[in-house]
Amino acid sequence: AETINAETTSEVCPVDAKKELLEECNNIWKELEECQSKLMLLGIETLLQSDTKLALLMLQWKALTVDYQEWHERSPETISTNPELLLELGKEELQKVKNDLENVLSAVCSKNKKLEEDLEREQQWCEEQEQMLNALNRIEEETKPQVEQLYKARGLEELHNKMLKLKTYKRELLSALGEFLDEHFPLPQDSRSAIKRNFSPEPAVELLPLQDILEILINKLMATPHEPYVTINESFWPPYIELLLRFGMALRHPEDPNRMRLEAFHK
Repeated sequence: AETINAETTSEVCPVDAKKELLEECNNIWKELEECQSKLMLLGIETLLQSDTKLALLMLQWKALTVDYQEWHERSPETISTNPELLLELGKEELQKVKNDLENVLSAVCSKNKKLEEDLEREQQWCEEQEQMLNALNRIEEETKPQVEQLYKARGLEELHNKMLKLKTYKRELLSALGEFLDEHFPLPQDSRSAIKRNFSPEPAVELLPLQDILEILINKLMATPHEPYVTINESFWPPYIELLLRFGMALRHPEDPNRMRLEAFHK
């Protein structure tokens, strides 16, 4: 008998195990339905006509509360005690878990592969950017002297243009000043004749025009601003000197009346 039982037990297949488990579940469900119907019948027999619906609901609530307390207090029990059935069920659950884990592993591997590809592309892009940056830095270093020379050349050219403009403007001013002075402050008619003091036999002295006197005073003031005084000699016509002093264009030296300077109008 033991041999026959062992052979019968060893021949249990997963299909038979599922059938047996379903039959046990159906039996338990039927027992629950019978208990529920009995409770309903017991409640209906004691009901009054006035509060039938309320009492029915209260009975259902009490039955569910008792059922909840029992299921909360009791420890879970295995549906079946057949070891072969439990073994097959465990194998099936483990197989499901294995399949789920394999799917998760496949998904993780696929994601890791995609991340590796993205990382490789980013690294390649980073290397390209670094190469480009190095090339730009090299070009900048190579062209920096040329740019500096270009800036210097441009600066010198601009400065040269400004100097040319200033020289042109200076010539125009001097020309306009000369025309004005020649028209309004001409030299005396006998400026080239001999000017003799007390009829001395000294040679004649050529008088300077007012424009030349002003240029001498201006050049002296610009060249040596710390010592702007010019010595008055015989070529300076006295009326011109008096004119410059009276109109405040020139000043005498406070200690030497034979020296004069141009007023510093630019300060």
